[in-house]
Amino acid sequence: MKVYRIFCTPRKGGVRPQHTAFLNQAKSSSIKIGSIDIQIYHWKKENAPTLLLVHGWDSNSGRWEMFIHHFKKKYNIVAFDSPAQGNSGGRVLHVPIYAKTLKKMIKLYQPDYLIGHSMGGMTIFYNEYLKKSSSVKKIVSLGAPSELNKIMADLKRVMRLKTPLMNDVEAYFKQKFGYKFSEFSSQTFVKSIDIPVLVIHDQYDKVVEIDEAKMIHNSLSNSALIITEGAGHSLAKVEVNQAIEDFIDD
Repeated sequence: MKVYRIFCTPRKGGVRPQHTAFLNQAKSSSIKIGSIDIQIYHWKKENAPTLLLVHGWDSNSGRWEMFIHHFKKKYNIVAFDSPAQGNSGGRVLHVPIYAKTLKKMIKLYQPDYLIGHSMGGMTIFYNEYLKKSSSVKKIVSLGAPSELNKIMADLKRVMRLKTPLMNDVEAYFKQKFGYKFSEFSSQTFVKSIDIPVLVIHDQYDKVVEIDEAKMIHNSLSNSALIITEGAGHSLAKVEVNQAIEDFIDD
């Protein structure tokens, strides 16, 4: 279906020239998941807790540069490019295929902590809902959306799509993944998560509204919510990194 493919095809996500030198400092490798080559970056530190980083939509592992500079002296860090973004293969990206990739990465690296930005956070919640990861002690969610229903409503508005067409897209989504748009919800997925979760979101995030973070936080059984002002959707701020480190070390 054409609309489904448009929705699942990132428009950006290529590695920017300013990030190439930084990514080249990591140990680079790849794995194949199905027919897709997944690019992996590893900043190794022996006998240290492992952080697994999960980036968002229209993004790649280069977005973690500031974060990794903060954490690499203390932690073993693994990042990877999602399907259809960065230096990974593939043409489409959606949460279920991203979760399949994440599941494989967790199995390979047995991370102590999962840190996801935007769509990456939603993917972590979905993956943990499907099957809890025994190695994971804590989760950090950065600017993650909660409701697919809202994402699709925004898509309908921006693309000026007719209601009957969107109904067809939803029927296709239900057939392919087993969910209606309203059923694909982080605030539902997180109810099965009992390990500590830190939710960080900016009050004035223009990509994902702050109410999404509050819904996720209120549905978790063991969580803390930090609301920033001026960190934007990227949340690439020193104080955010410090809050994450304090949460992990607590």
